[in-house]
Amino acid sequence: MMPGGALQRFARRAAEASLAVAETCDLCTERVPEHHRHLMESGTRQVACVCQACALLFARPAASLGKYRLIPDRHLYLSDFVMSDAEWDSLRVPVGMCFIVVGADGPLGFYPGPMGATEAAVDPSTWAALGNRYPILRGIDPDVEALLVNRARGAKDYFIAPIDTCFSLAGLIRTRWRGLSGGNDVWVEIGQFFDALRKRSRIPPAESASCQSATT
Repeated sequence: MMPGGALQRFARRAAEASLAVAETCDLCTERVPEHHRHLMESGTRQVACVCQACALLFARPAASLGKYRLIPDRHLYLSDFVMSDAEWDSLRVPVGMCFIVVGADGPLGFYPGPMGATEAAVDPSTWAALGNRYPILRGIDPDVEALLVNRARGAKDYFIAPIDTCFSLAGLIRTRWRGLSGGNDVWVEIGQFFDALRKRSRIPPAESASCQSATT
């Protein structure tokens, strides 16, 4: 698994990489469409853009033991997920959005802002309680998937998303943010980002996602 320091460096690089428009596959130089898959290189944690053929090659189970690991393309909208205000406060996130990745040292939180993705403390007991209440969280793929939380401006949306999706959000905010509040344009784009994410996400069966709910 990815140690905390490496994950922080990867967060910064991935947020920056999300801004670039890839034209060719980083492995075979075949042209890639706007929406394409990514690999994570072990050791350096660099993100590589790949064409469909290379993505299929690295989707094989044996490929995960090599130099590159295919970042999943699973997007789930947790429509019945509830995080209490106390649980949210325990994350000490100064903005209304964050994503939580399970790394070698346990859960690590990051929140997007004008400086990119910044680490936030995640109370292990809070994460354990959420995992007990929502077993689906225990199935998050370490390092390459995250619980993506949007509680900004009254929203309460929760997703399991690939980390490249999370860092696309971080890259959007980093480049579009203006002034102290961000400006109207960035909030319009954030809203469009989450609207599109809901549309592309599937809702898992309720029995596989939760055991009980919390009090808000």
